[in-house]
Parts: sequence; C-alpha cells; structure tokens
Amino acid sequence: MGRTCWECGDWKERYDFSGNQWRKGEGSSRCTDCVHGVTYQCHECYRTFNTQNQLNMHMQTHRPRNVSCPVCGETRFRSGANAVQHVESGFCSGCPGADNARQQIYDFASSKSHMRRYMTDVPQLEYGDYDYDNSVPDKPYYCPQCGSSFRQLSQLLQHQDNKHGNRMRLMG
Repeated sequence: MGRTCWECGDWKERYDFSGNQWRKGEGSSRCTDCVHGVTYQCHECYRTFNTQNQLNMHMQTHRPRNVSCPVCGETRFRSGANAVQHVESGFCSGCPGADNARQQIYDFASSKSHMRRYMTDVPQLEYGDYDYDNSVPDKPYYCPQCGSSFRQLSQLLQHQDNKHGNRMRLMG
C-alpha cells in the first residue's frame, strides 16, 4: 500500500510517510524525505536517518563486541563505556551492588596512571597508617579537552567517544 508524495512526485510505500502525513490523504501527504529534507545514510546497512546524531547512535550497532569488562572479564561489549555501564549498574558478577561498583570503578581508575588526567581529585599516596577519605567525590571524572565533569566513568567514556572521537582505553 502506498501513494505518490505531493512534493517530490515519487511513489512511496506507507512506511515512507509519518502517521500525520499519511492521514492527510492522497494528493496532500509528503514523504519523510521531503518533510525532513536531508537524510543521513548508514554505509553498512543503507538505513536512512533524519539527523546525524541518529546515524551516529545507529552506527554503534555495527561495532564488534570485543571489549571486556574490567572486573569480571566478560567479553561482550561494543565499547569501554558499555563495559563500565555493566559494572556501574551493579549487575556485574564480580562487583555486585551499584554503590559498591561506583567505589570499585573509582579505585580502579585511580590506580591506572593513564586515567589520572581524567580525574578531578586524584588520590594521593598513603604514608604509614594515615587513614584518608577514599569516598568517591560527586563528579570525580572530567574531560581535559573541554572541562566537562561527570559523575560516572561511563559518561566520560561516551562523551570522549561522541564529542571528541577519542575511544579511551580502560586497561593501561
């Protein structure tokens, strides 16, 4: 079932029209390409999207699942951000509980020298029996490129990937 687009004159299928445009009827409805103008196409599967952001989000589905969880070692994630989200959610078998997971991720990131530039309050070395406050600050992670602060490491990883095209490595 289809009809001719009022604007471009092309014959289109029902799914090429939004619900509102379809209800306008034959002779007055415009296809989504004409309504939205420019479309963005995936070079892998040729799906089209209305915005660059929608295409960018879709492109993540074509990434291989070859990233491992830094805690349980499970290899099934498309990005470091996804692996860290798995831990932060509290459902990782190696680190159950969201509050516990947040502390473990903070401790993990603090222990990696290459991650220290992305942390706002880097824990200092301990001397003797000095008991320092090792609780996680409200927004412990930060982007050195633009200065944005983040509550969770996964948010920083997604930000770095999406805004700056930089996929950070979790393991040194």
